[in-house]
Amino acid sequence: MSIKKVIKELNKKIGKNRVRNSEEFKISYSYDATGKRVLPSIVVFPENEEDVKNCLEIAFKYKIPVVPRGAGVGYSGGSVPVEGSISIVFTKMNKIMSIDTENMIAEVEPGVITYDLQNACEKKGLFYPPDPASLKTSTIGGNISENAGGPRCFKYGVTSNYVLRIEGYLVNGKRVTFGSASVKDVAGYDIKSVVCGSEGTLMIITKVILRLIPIPADNTLIRFNFKSLEDGAIFIDNMLKRNIFPSALEFMDKSSIEAVYDYMKIKKDLKIQAIVLMELDGERADIDSKIKRLESLQDKFDIISMEIADEKEDKEKLWELRRNISPAITKIAPKKINEDISVPRGKIPETVKYINSLSEETGIKIVLFGHFGDGNIHTNILIDPLKSEEVEKSEYILDKMFTYVIEVGGTISGEHGIGLSKKRFLKYQYSKREIDIFENVKKAFDPEGLLNPGKIF
Repeated sequence: MSIKKVIKELNKKIGKNRVRNSEEFKISYSYDATGKRVLPSIVVFPENEEDVKNCLEIAFKYKIPVVPRGAGVGYSGGSVPVEGSISIVFTKMNKIMSIDTENMIAEVEPGVITYDLQNACEKKGLFYPPDPASLKTSTIGGNISENAGGPRCFKYGVTSNYVLRIEGYLVNGKRVTFGSASVKDVAGYDIKSVVCGSEGTLMIITKVILRLIPIPADNTLIRFNFKSLEDGAIFIDNMLKRNIFPSALEFMDKSSIEAVYDYMKIKKDLKIQAIVLMELDGERADIDSKIKRLESLQDKFDIISMEIADEKEDKEKLWELRRNISPAITKIAPKKINEDISVPRGKIPETVKYINSLSEETGIKIVLFGHFGDGNIHTNILIDPLKSEEVEKSEYILDKMFTYVIEVGGTISGEHGIGLSKKRFLKYQYSKREIDIFENVKKAFDPEGLLNPGKIF
């Protein structure tokens, strides 16, 4: 098969300005946030559904693998090309086609930036809740492919909770639609939910209809400082039992607090061993009522301090520590292995304690933070990749950590997906029989294994 012949056909059907194979373009679209890198043979930038259809038909004709890509900010290697593949990049299919205020739905193309959609919805008094950390760069198509979450998912759910209909193409260029514009739809299998989180291995998404909700009237941010993460967990448990459900509930453990304090050159308060950031949203009267109940709870638990922010500047100040974790980590070691395990909420303190014991055992620095509401713990293993001993120790930590997480009823991935980076660990969570079912679903969509091959399994 001649790449020149394929490029000639793509140029004819799609246009030379949308088909690239220079080294510059191939390098630019060869990696994601994992740093894993494989050069594609061709990069295609579709501008409409017809471009996608033509690209897939030509790729299928010549049996060329196709790897879909949004913004390339994923942490699993899901959009990393394979050798000899076409990387199909959706940044030009970025139209918000409509926002229907009567039915509270949005129709969008896959290349729409999450943050842009949220802003467009808010101007119409509507709210699209999913908020991955990369929301200012990540795309809706990428969010669906990874079933992205974020701090708000404790109260509002993840991306799949807002997907009503998915339209697109199978790898052979045949068009398919799953779901409808109706909130209630139980006709047939719920295939759209299978596509959500499938990491681009089942179909190419060209259009989606998303469910929206009314925008909350107001919000308040609160920071709690605790003597231990266990104290924070007990407080949160009692708070939830009193029917106080925040829109965001983030925690920082001792390791992440120390990293940020060092980075920001802040004098350490040795009494603070854990920080919880909580956002309450809704009507002002309801928020104020919940704050009063939280203040009454404060006296019953060992809380060092409680800070409340209603104004935008004050909220930004409280978020500052949390947002500086990533830049702080980069100053500690040349490489971070960023994992996203998730455990039942009540298991967070003991899981953190176990991971810290692995850090002490191996001498490898591990920085932890995450979402208290849904048990998602971001585990950053910090190593020098040029030191083989540290690389070996990191593999040991991963093996022990994933084994432990499954034992306590958790999952090896709460947000980032499996992709390339965790595919070898999928067997820790699922039996061979269960993985066979996954593979058979893949074969039903893509019997020749041409769409994003080598990912997940």
